[in-house]
Amino acid sequence: MGQGMVLARSVEPRENREKGEGRARGTALRLALMAVPLAFFGVFFAYPVAAIVTRGLRVGGRWRLERIPEVLGDPSILHTLWFTGWQAVASTGLTLAVALPGAYVFARFDFPGKGLLRAVVTVPFVLPTVVAGSAFLGLLGRGGLLDELWGIRLDTSVWAILLAHVFFNYAVVVRTVGGLWAQLDPRQEEAARVLGASRLAAWRRVTLPALGPAVAAAALMVFPVHVHLLRRDPDPRRSALRHPGGGHLPA
Repeated sequence: MGQGMVLARSVEPRENREKGEGRARGTALRLALMAVPLAFFGVFFAYPVAAIVTRGLRVGGRWRLERIPEVLGDPSILHTLWFTGWQAVASTGLTLAVALPGAYVFARFDFPGKGLLRAVVTVPFVLPTVVAGSAFLGLLGRGGLLDELWGIRLDTSVWAILLAHVFFNYAVVVRTVGGLWAQLDPRQEEAARVLGASRLAAWRRVTLPALGPAVAAAALMVFPVHVHLLRRDPDPRRSALRHPGGGHLPA
């Protein structure tokens, strides 16, 4: 019995040591995997941003922090920030409102040509912006389809920007939200309907909370794109649709 107790004591420390070594290897592996995206973020985002800020605030070897209130107090910059911010919020909300029904259709229905239609929906997201901008000008601009039929021009209004942003990012919301929606059990919503909830109430109280993470993720993905795609010109007489290089497409 004494030998058995000694053997048990010798085996237990060895097992604990092996478990500790396994945890240490797992921690080292996780840190190594985290180092790759962190290094990418540092080299391609943090360093360029820090270099730009340093170049703007450091002149002749001295920091000029008084430039910050000067820049933030410039009326033209404040106007640009305000316009960019509210149109990005409006574009994000409009994109979600238009794309959520499409996500529902792709998640809940099977029909002939579904795969082809899904591919077609994705095309605008991968199109060069100059191609999409030219197409929008052909539809909304001077001499475009709407102008020829009803005399309507939207290329100099904010609606051109909002519609273009919806066109570009529709596929992002459909794929992000639709992927999660297809995995939800429809019986939960059906149970709410059986208990007396209307279709809208069941969707709002059962399905929408479950879709919350996907909707938030889609919004976080499309909002920066809406900020980035905008090129704001202080001259309102010029077209609102512009190509990525910053110049206007011919109206």
